[in-house]
Amino acid sequence: MCGIVGYIGPKSIDSVLMVGLKKLEYRGYDSAGIAILDKGEIVLHKAAGKIINLEMAIKGHKLAGSAGIGHTRWATHGEPSKMNAHPHTNQQGNIAVVHNGIIENAHELREELKTDGFIFVSDTDTEVIPHLVESYIKQSFSSEAAFLKALHRLQGKFAISMILENEPDRIYFARRGAPLIIARGEADKGKGKFKEAFIASDLPAIVPIARESYYLKDDEWGYLKDTDSYVFDWNGEAIVPNYEKIDLKVEDIEMGDYPHYMLK
Repeated sequence: MCGIVGYIGPKSIDSVLMVGLKKLEYRGYDSAGIAILDKGEIVLHKAAGKIINLEMAIKGHKLAGSAGIGHTRWATHGEPSKMNAHPHTNQQGNIAVVHNGIIENAHELREELKTDGFIFVSDTDTEVIPHLVESYIKQSFSSEAAFLKALHRLQGKFAISMILENEPDRIYFARRGAPLIIARGEADKGKGKFKEAFIASDLPAIVPIARESYYLKDDEWGYLKDTDSYVFDWNGEAIVPNYEKIDLKVEDIEMGDYPHYMLK
């Protein structure tokens, strides 16, 4: 089972992502990675093995940014390796994607994209997504339209999160058959807004800093812009998400005195 976490807000992006990934370790994984939008560029760090390896990879790097996504991977396509770890990017490195689930028509899409000149560097099904989005952007579609057109091409069950260099204030997301949550943090009193926004495949990744959450339904997609959320159905019609208060506490999700999570 893979894990996804994403964040927009004033806190240290890499710290929020790393803490969130650690809280998703119980799901099992063989590699991990993060992508952060920093000064208009996507900064990518990945490592095979335990999250401690990823921590060592980013140690000494000054990571700041406006938004970021992270992932713990359990191999389905391709061996456990840094190359196959998420996030995956297009060739220019200006689109980064994390993905849970399986893209059943990945081989057909890969061959189609290779014919159009796209170059693949991993063995994963996930890598078709950033290339597919780029292919539609090259056809003069907006990022939103390109993302939705790409979603319509994907077969299978998935949860997806994506960032783009030219949109440093956004994180895109989509769900079909795999769990994905959007959430809000502390309210900015007097301004009618929230200070931070989150994406996660499971609530433990964002407890206790997230205050309200919305479980995306199948065939819903959208994006976080700054700290506001925009949700749509598969036809592009707007949906008003019904956020609910998060009642989970840290002690509810930690192992405590139990030797492992399954026993708890």
